[in-house]
Amino acid sequence: MLAVCCGQTEQAYLDGMKRLSKPVTLKPVVKVGSPAQLVRYAAKRRQADRGGFDEYWCVVDVDEFDIGEAVAAAGAEGISLAVSNPCFEVWLILHFADCTAGISSPKAAAEKLRKHMPGYAKGALDFAVLAERVDQAVERAKALGSDNPSSDVWRLVEVVRKH
Repeated sequence: MLAVCCGQTEQAYLDGMKRLSKPVTLKPVVKVGSPAQLVRYAAKRRQADRGGFDEYWCVVDVDEFDIGEAVAAAGAEGISLAVSNPCFEVWLILHFADCTAGISSPKAAAEKLRKHMPGYAKGALDFAVLAERVDQAVERAKALGSDNPSSDVWRLVEVVRKH
């Protein structure tokens, strides 16, 4: 599986997941850009790799982007999306607690996460703190819709764990 991520925090999380799921080959790659740009990048990688990976995913944040363009491009290209609204930190928060009230910005999400992970900083994620809480995060994320807050990262996590 190739997972194109929009940041180092996502990459660190997926590297941690990879260690939990030994049989799966999961390669997280960071690419800066809009969600639609990440989808196009993943599609180009798939064309260039020809048989290199069985699945291609993009792990993206809504932030200020129009996620509809990315959803349409992913559908057309056969790329799977794991969308967090407004940002990936929502997924991390769900490891510790329910998260149902809207989050105004990525900065606000990081502040909320620091209540559970006091030393949290973007790009410096200690997956060991989260490893035993993945099941709770999956269940909490499934209970949310696609509005703010939400995260589809659980879909990718379940695919990784099934392999």
